Amino acid sequence: MGTVLRMGTYRIMIYTHDHRPAHVHVVGVDGRARIALGCPDGPATAIDAVGMEATTLRQAVALVAENLELLCTAWRSLHGTP
Repeated sequence: MGTVLRMGTYRIMIYTHDHRPAHVHVVGVDGRARIALGCPDGPATAIDAVGMEATTLRQAVALVAENLELLCTAWRSLHGTP
């Protein structure tokens, strides 16, 4: 599927050949993180991050939480029930 949302220079992505639990990848030039979706009702939770500042990670988790329904729907379309 690739990029589902953008946050500044970061892309929020769902990979087509990924694994459960339902999660997204936040990828940017200076860092990356995986955030669990907690479908269908959340909460969105950071799994891990590399090179991403804590402030940016919190913003990414908040953006994922704000768009949880969209992201869970996108995950289900690729991978079935989370």
